[in-house]
Amino acid sequence: MSEPLIVEVLRGSTVESRHRAIVAIATSEGALVEAHGDVGLPVFPRSAIKPIQSLGLLESGAADAFGCSGAEIAISAASHGGEPMHTQTVAAWLNRMGLDAGDLECGAHLPTHAPSAHLLIRALEEPDATHNNCSGKHAGMLAVCRHLGWPTKGYIDPAHPLQKRIVATYEAMLGMSLAASPTGFDGCSLPQIAVPVRNLAVAIARLGSPDGLDETRAAACKRMAAAIIANPFMLAGSGRFCTRALQTARGRAVLKTGAEGVYMAAIPEKRLGIALKIEDGAGRGAEVAMARLLDRFGAFADAPRSEVEALLAPTISNVNGWNVGAIRAAPNW
Repeated sequence: MSEPLIVEVLRGSTVESRHRAIVAIATSEGALVEAHGDVGLPVFPRSAIKPIQSLGLLESGAADAFGCSGAEIAISAASHGGEPMHTQTVAAWLNRMGLDAGDLECGAHLPTHAPSAHLLIRALEEPDATHNNCSGKHAGMLAVCRHLGWPTKGYIDPAHPLQKRIVATYEAMLGMSLAASPTGFDGCSLPQIAVPVRNLAVAIARLGSPDGLDETRAAACKRMAAAIIANPFMLAGSGRFCTRALQTARGRAVLKTGAEGVYMAAIPEKRLGIALKIEDGAGRGAEVAMARLLDRFGAFADAPRSEVEALLAPTISNVNGWNVGAIRAAPNW
């Protein structure tokens, strides 16, 4: 284990801020390849764990029972911006199940995509739960409940059979028991369990390279990864790092952001998983750190270098549109 990796924020040519990144790189077999910072530190993975949280949609047969498209499978793992394509996809999926936005227990908020929020406000319309960035995941959970005959009311309760099933999936993918792990609740009211960063790297490596898993889970992992790769817009949205990085990787990586500076990514051809946590919770630091790691392990090998550089060192603009700085990995990387 070495010191955390550093992401620098420049104003002009001067370093104004620094973000410390705890990074674990592991194989799908469970071996730790690299450790930077305290990778044994339990962290809440937040939304970065969604592709694993949503495997039950595929394993249970619910996705096929409700005729889910690749876009719907991808949005079940999404932290979307609430753009019209996102909300329409979720609403149509709910409608096929005989449900509507009122059945989602994630709560409502304005779209995080500012132009979509402005459209809603100008139309004097209130947001509903489909605008919640987690509405796709909640729709997927409702699909599992519908298909297996479980109650749809209270599906967010840790005691609900759906949540118990998700915990069992976590444990298998992480390679650890969660019985004594710290717990809490996410912004969308679902249970959160704190997990060491090194185990998060193992879990996402297995999602990307699932050949060692049982046949049903391996098929679900492959289908989830393929849906995310094929539908990058559904995972996040316009201008978002997740979407841009997936497009730049051109099928060489599967990745997902989480709140408070968490990021997870799989590089299937190398059977590797990457998990990182920015100690101060800064998402801007997590994005640049993940871009640098994806580039280092060849995920951007097929992309024009100018496209890659835009992810590695994004510029900082002021309200007049002036380029006033940049974010970058520190020189010691």
